[in-house]
Amino acid sequence: MNGVVPLAEARDHSVFGSKAVGLGDAIRGGLPVPPGVALSGPVVDAVASGEAAATQEVAESVCSLATPFAVRSSAVGEDGADASFAGQHITLLGVPSAAELTDAVREVWWSANSDSAITYRQRKGQFVRPSVGVVVQALLDPDVAGVMFTENPVNGADERMIEASWGLGEAVVAGRVIPDQYRVARSGEVLSRTSGMKKIAIRRARGGGTVEEQIPPEDVERHSLSDAELGELNALAARCEEIYGQGRDIEWAIAAGQVYLLQCRPVTRLAKAAAPSGGEAEVAAAPPEVVHEIPLFAGLEPEQVEEVARLFKERRFAAGDCVIREGSGGAAFFLIDSGEAVVSAHGEDVARLGPGDSFGELAMIDEGARSATVTAVTDLVCWGLTYWEFRPLVESNGAIAWNLLQTLAGRVRGAERVA
Repeated sequence: MNGVVPLAEARDHSVFGSKAVGLGDAIRGGLPVPPGVALSGPVVDAVASGEAAATQEVAESVCSLATPFAVRSSAVGEDGADASFAGQHITLLGVPSAAELTDAVREVWWSANSDSAITYRQRKGQFVRPSVGVVVQALLDPDVAGVMFTENPVNGADERMIEASWGLGEAVVAGRVIPDQYRVARSGEVLSRTSGMKKIAIRRARGGGTVEEQIPPEDVERHSLSDAELGELNALAARCEEIYGQGRDIEWAIAAGQVYLLQCRPVTRLAKAAAPSGGEAEVAAAPPEVVHEIPLFAGLEPEQVEEVARLFKERRFAAGDCVIREGSGGAAFFLIDSGEAVVSAHGEDVARLGPGDSFGELAMIDEGARSATVTAVTDLVCWGLTYWEFRPLVESNGAIAWNLLQTLAGRVRGAERVA
């Protein structure tokens, strides 16, 4: 099967993920969905690794889409009724062109391998390598957008619950505004209207990304949806239930008078995890000298070094970003290429890291919690290796396994001397 297809051709959940297939179902069912393409998990892996052929294939697939793009995760199993990764896997809005798409896809890949996402997977009994599909769509410039539940998620009442605000729906999803709230019966009768406090709107930025816009005072509490628009959203909810079944969580937008479906997933039966806070030159693989700097990989043959180097993926953090957090689950090990970071444990700074220093291997080895927090002091460029690539290396290579034992023994002796 082709690993890059128009959304209308995305059918296999195990290849493209539930979000892409769900949007494909919507298009095939005649629902209004912004045009886009679906990238399979293997293609996303290849793009994240900097493989030129995959990067070119993705760039060519979006040539017919209007810019800027919305780039969203579509990991296998991310939006089921028992677990929702909303807030774990990032969405990037306003990616300006195909040239910046590689960076965006890589960021989405990393979000599925982040500590917060791994912690959530562990809690849900899903500690397996994530297959991260991606959806790339033309980003709308909506007048109003928001979320809608086809059944009341609080008390189970048979009515639509709609939240709306000006501009892109991210203001509602991220809790940046108090949205307008509406209850609508299946018959279309508007049961209640509650005006929100919509002081800002998130809009597309001219040069890419998004911008926060102040709303004029007269519009802050003005209702964002008319009766006619509520009727169209009620009709959209009905069609979604016909296609997907009862109990749907819908993201929608209205642009130039047209109602669009952005996402439709089951209402998660358990409470959703809290959303966490929170581009580079294309590289085919980590430079071999990166591998030589890591004690775990000392003494490897040149061909082994090249093999290991191909597994690393670049990741960037802004100054102040939390790279890993004490107590969270983890599945990635990092080597600093440039910049500085501080290590803290139990609220106390214990070390400062710079180029050539590595961290994060302990939680990756024993699948336990992170033992310390690492925070970027300056802008930080790292090379990252995940558990999913690391474990087969250790299992198949005695030299790496021995280096690992020596490294851990050194840490134990050091801890004993301190004690």
